[in-house]
Amino acid sequence: MVEVRNVSKSFKKGWYALKNISLSVDKGDFVFLTGPTGSGKTTLLRLIYMDIFPDEGEVAVAGFLSSKIKSYEIPLLRRRIGIIFQDFRLLEDKTVYENVAFALEVTGGSGRKMREKVMKTLTLLGLSHKRNEFPYRLSGGEQQKAAIARALVREPFILLADEPTGNIDLEGSEEIIQILKEVNTSGTAVLMATHDVYLAKKMGGGIINLEEGEMVKN
Repeated sequence: MVEVRNVSKSFKKGWYALKNISLSVDKGDFVFLTGPTGSGKTTLLRLIYMDIFPDEGEVAVAGFLSSKIKSYEIPLLRRRIGIIFQDFRLLEDKTVYENVAFALEVTGGSGRKMREKVMKTLTLLGLSHKRNEFPYRLSGGEQQKAAIARALVREPFILLADEPTGNIDLEGSEEIIQILKEVNTSGTAVLMATHDVYLAKKMGGGIINLEEGEMVKN
């Protein structure tokens, strides 16, 4: 599903954000990507959804190769990937329902089938009663649930979560991870970046640890 092969990435001469990274994520995997701020976690996720490209090595995602993918194919790839950010990135002028529906509308979704899919996803996340609320009226945990719903509604084969608990308290963090584990149980792979090694170990799953752009043993 996802394979990173001997990948290095630098943003300025002589300094590598990632150096010789290799990993794979298969169907049904739940993998934590741990490490302190600046260790390369976000860079690695950006390489996987092909927002940036490696200087060395190759990234393969769902049959797309970083060395061969065309610019018009990148949106096609991202339709198959769910992406969750630490800062939620919800549209402030749209309700919860509209935020989730927007993820389908941009790919041509409309009508009854779309509405049913949106409501099914909001119900799964326990947000159906908040569907008409705007993001500013939600707690941090609720905003993150809405962001997860938006990522899930297109039924991706993998969720990439970049510090999804970074702006949420401990109780809310554990709830978000539990939701992700339930999503994973249904067959969706999850790759979650976090600086909280303790939380990753507590919740179980595979752990890949990065330090200064290199993989190190836990």
